[in-house]
Amino acid sequence: MKQFQGALAVFIGAASFGVLSTFVKKAYAAGFSLGEVTGVQAMLGMLILWIIFIIMKIGKVDFSNYPRKTPFWKIIISGISTGVVSVLYYKCVQLVPASIAIVLLMQFIWIGALINFIVFKQRPSRKQSIGIILILIATLFATGALESTIHDISVVGIAYGLFAALAYAIFLMVNGKVGNDYPPVQKSALMVTGAFLIILVLLQPITLFQPDIDTQIYKYGILLALFGTVLPPFLFAYGMPKIDLALGSILSAVELPVAVAMSYFILHENVSLLQWLGVGFILVVVVWTNYKKKTNTL
Repeated sequence: MKQFQGALAVFIGAASFGVLSTFVKKAYAAGFSLGEVTGVQAMLGMLILWIIFIIMKIGKVDFSNYPRKTPFWKIIISGISTGVVSVLYYKCVQLVPASIAIVLLMQFIWIGALINFIVFKQRPSRKQSIGIILILIATLFATGALESTIHDISVVGIAYGLFAALAYAIFLMVNGKVGNDYPPVQKSALMVTGAFLIILVLLQPITLFQPDIDTQIYKYGILLALFGTVLPPFLFAYGMPKIDLALGSILSAVELPVAVAMSYFILHENVSLLQWLGVGFILVVVVWTNYKKKTNTL
């Protein structure tokens, strides 16, 4: 039962990430800028997380299992990576269809393996290497590259998507190594604080603090903060310890079909049969590379 609850939590957390690109497209269509969209998400996410942490402190939740030896400013600095991911990915969403943007972001799978090999000298297994090649091939189908001419594809948008994937791979590595001696909600609040600060510096979304701001931005901000900043960390923190890493990786990939389905049904973007096949093939490869056959023990 606990494994099922954990798997369900991870599934919902991954699906939450999948709906983000649709909300971002809707916010752009309403006339809001990249700075306003990324800024309002980070600002509201930061406030919600700190409020939750303060409520937990007032409620005397036991945090004695967390020694908190890491200086808090290191966690804030590490949060810069998640802010950079938001800026790059949401800029990509601005330039290419949401269904393509999420496929580009999913390239973090092989980029992370490449970083591990170059920086940490961790050679991918034969199965992982084959999986990386298959994902690259499937990406040509999933992005519609084989059905488009060079004039149909925003090269700049693709570049932003790939840089977002690189930043996301770095974020995952940083997130796994920094601040694990803090309660998850406090660690998340500190990291999102870092993300908000870097967005303030890079994009300067000062319109968010002007009295005549269109309050509709906060409607999108709440949705983006909940589904992108607040819910996933809690759901992953709850669910991941209850399931094995391989199952977690497989369930996390659900954000891909959710994002493509949302772009098709909500945004009415054109998603061809070849693109659907490419998305499906990427999911099959993710499952195959993480699947481990159980051996019977006497």
